[in-house]
Order: sequence, then C-alpha cells, then structure tokens
Amino acid sequence: MTLNWQPVISTRIVAEAYDAESETIYVEFPKNGVQWWYSSCPPDVWQQFTAEGQSRGQFIRQVLDFKPNGRFA
Repeated sequence: MTLNWQPVISTRIVAEAYDAESETIYVEFPKNGVQWWYSSCPPDVWQQFTAEGQSRGQFIRQVLDFKPNGRFA
C-alpha cells in the first residue's frame, strides 16, 4: 500500500493520508514522526477531518480517538 501523505499546517499533526479502500485515516504527529491509523472512517469522515478551517486536534479528540486506532509506524 502506498499512501499519498499531504503536509498539514497544524500544531497537532504534520501530515495526513487517507486510504479509501480500507476507509482508514493516517496521521503523522510531530513528536518523533509517529504515525497513527484510525479505521472505520468512510469518505464523509475524511472530508470532515480535512475541511477548511477544521481543527485537526479537536477532530482527533472528539471523533477519531473513539474509532479503532493504533500506531502505524
């Protein structure tokens, strides 16, 4: 699987990617470059997460942290 990482200007994450086939959001945190996955994220959740003006940190805390997740790399 090849992910298309997109850089993000955020205090919480530095990059994000989405795998539509598995409906999984991937994020890279600035501390040590840790990458995390969040599954059970259909396209509408990805669109909400990446919406202009959306706080990535708040969205992670309020939505993604309640989905199956784990360390990716």
